[in-house]
Amino acid sequence: MALTALIGSASGCGSSGGSGGDTDAGGVDQVKVGVIPIVDVAPIYLGQQKGFFKSRNIELTMESGQGGAAIVPGVVSGQFQFGFSNMTSLLIAQTKNVPIKTVAAGVASTGEQGKDFGAVMVKADSPIKTAADLAGKKVSVNTLKNIGDTTVRESVRKAGGDPKNINFAEMPFANMPAALQEGQVDASWVVEPQLSAVKAAGGRLVASNYVDAAPNLTVAAYFTSAKLAGEDADLVKRFTEGINESLAYADGHPDEVRAVLGSYTKIDEKTRTALTLPKWPTEINQASVETLAQLGAKDGIFGDATPDVAKVLP
Repeated sequence: MALTALIGSASGCGSSGGSGGDTDAGGVDQVKVGVIPIVDVAPIYLGQQKGFFKSRNIELTMESGQGGAAIVPGVVSGQFQFGFSNMTSLLIAQTKNVPIKTVAAGVASTGEQGKDFGAVMVKADSPIKTAADLAGKKVSVNTLKNIGDTTVRESVRKAGGDPKNINFAEMPFANMPAALQEGQVDASWVVEPQLSAVKAAGGRLVASNYVDAAPNLTVAAYFTSAKLAGEDADLVKRFTEGINESLAYADGHPDEVRAVLGSYTKIDEKTRTALTLPKWPTEINQASVETLAQLGAKDGIFGDATPDVAKVLP
């Protein structure tokens, strides 16, 4: 479902408990965070394990969504106090004046061709050799009109192809390895751990789309509602401090990241050891977000609006 439709439905959904988390008798805030069950969000689980949130009187509960497009309205309606979303969803939300506020960086590309945590993959025997060959083909993405199709189109452009008639198919990341193997799609844009699953099945990489889009691309961020930011600035401050400590710790402790993945995904130990980890800087790369805004405008995903990148940043 498109972000606009979801936002429309969310705006009519009141939250029974208001937008803030419940606070127990001991003064601990019960906080729900909307996440996607992929490698990107490992730091928040690791931070929870390490007590980075507990030390700030926050008890976290993570709830899974298919993508940022679904998590944005969940935060706006008060279903979640915080959420994790790709930057393109946040840019779309800003152009529609959706009342949200980014609080911290989420995840970033490694910036290395062929060695990133996301890529466009095809079967070993596919006639698709380069990104240019994706023109006219069916490519899976987790949500439509978002960071996936925008960055894939840029890979096609850079390879000399025409991205206008790519047929993007929406499906959860978890379904993509089987869909590719069974020929339901010609190519899949996948992130870890599905990237490793496709490689293990003999899949072949045709584009590192995040790397093609911008150097050291900030892919996603954590955010809250403008309502919560206004009503409980202290909670937002404590959460932001906790997630920043988590990001820094995760970036410096890859072995612990691989271990924590087993707590919220079904990735086996062998795969966890081999998969490509992203980067987790604590700063958002503004130039890369501006590039995403330009690419999205070129692809028409903002309609007639132009994103105000400064308003999306913390």
